[in-house]
Amino acid sequence: MKRQGRLLLFAKPPLTGRVKTRLAARLGTIRATAVHRLLLEHALETARCAPCPAELWCAPPVAHPHLRSRARRLGLPLQRQRGRDLGARMAHAFRATLRHHRPALLMGSDCPLLEAGQLQQALAVLEAGRDAVLIPAEDGGYVLLGLRRHAPRLFRDMPWGGAEVLARTRLRLRQEGLWWEELPPLFDVDRPEDLGRLLETAAPAHSRLARLQWRLRALLGTPWTASGGPL
Repeated sequence: MKRQGRLLLFAKPPLTGRVKTRLAARLGTIRATAVHRLLLEHALETARCAPCPAELWCAPPVAHPHLRSRARRLGLPLQRQRGRDLGARMAHAFRATLRHHRPALLMGSDCPLLEAGQLQQALAVLEAGRDAVLIPAEDGGYVLLGLRRHAPRLFRDMPWGGAEVLARTRLRLRQEGLWWEELPPLFDVDRPEDLGRLLETAAPAHSRLARLQWRLRALLGTPWTASGGPL
């Protein structure tokens, strides 16, 4: 049985030339978009396996056929991100969700090592009484944020995509008097070296991560190293 709360999966539609731009410099826009699509598929499956009901929050255009078809197939409600920047869109999603469901977890589609087990741990942290939970990203951001109540200051005037996001978020949490906990950090797949590292990560046979690695290798067509390039 699903527990209380909601998981919000933030995702971009797989539009060629508008996703995974740092990978595109090495792979080209077509293959970089295909990588984005595979990571999105993996994240959608993770959301489906979450310990609480999940929703797919889409960046415009929300009517993109791939997102609609995948959400329908997996039984995930489709919501539209609203706001002028990432912070405003995250704030809106938390505000809208926490009016009716507590707690709320928000994740993106760029961290395939974020699995249902970590979602279970994050939800347990909030159910135990913490106001917030974070899973840091190794690049200075975070791959998951969970809240029991809305805290709009966490999303204002943030250098999104930069190395200071996590530090500033911690500062805001302290300033707001919120009690939070952090789980072990993970890494996003944004750069060629991240992709190489993902492919070299040990994965149990027949696991979802192993299947993702197989699909990525088939797409790339050549062995890929942790330095971010073919052998």
